[in-house]
Amino acid sequence: MDSIENLHYAIGQLAFAVAYADGKLQKEEHECFQNIVIQELKSNDHSFDVADIVFQILEKDKIDADTVYDWAMNQIKTNSHYLSPELKNKFISVMDKVSKAYPPVTKEESNIINRFKKDIEKMHGDPVYYDK
Repeated sequence: MDSIENLHYAIGQLAFAVAYADGKLQKEEHECFQNIVIQELKSNDHSFDVADIVFQILEKDKIDADTVYDWAMNQIKTNSHYLSPELKNKFISVMDKVSKAYPPVTKEESNIINRFKKDIEKMHGDPVYYDK
């Protein structure tokens, strides 16, 4: 995967962490999650399905939300030179939509969202990379 794909994969992981924050993932949540991620992140430039990749790996391994969050943020930091302001806004939008897709928004979900907004606010990409 290239840097842009890694960023999209990471946001897929973070969205999963939000959906899984309460320790369980309902079938309806799974479907909402997939629809939101596909709708928001689908691009003709990428030949991968973020939602399916993330779900296959994380559901199978039963990894906790905090671990997933740490992995994803590490990927975002590693590839942050491609993190345009528009991509940051899109990622925040995905996180918000995933948290609201299956009410109620739990305290754990809110904590992850707030933590993400705070962490990503500090990151700034390099226009040399994302303005190509």
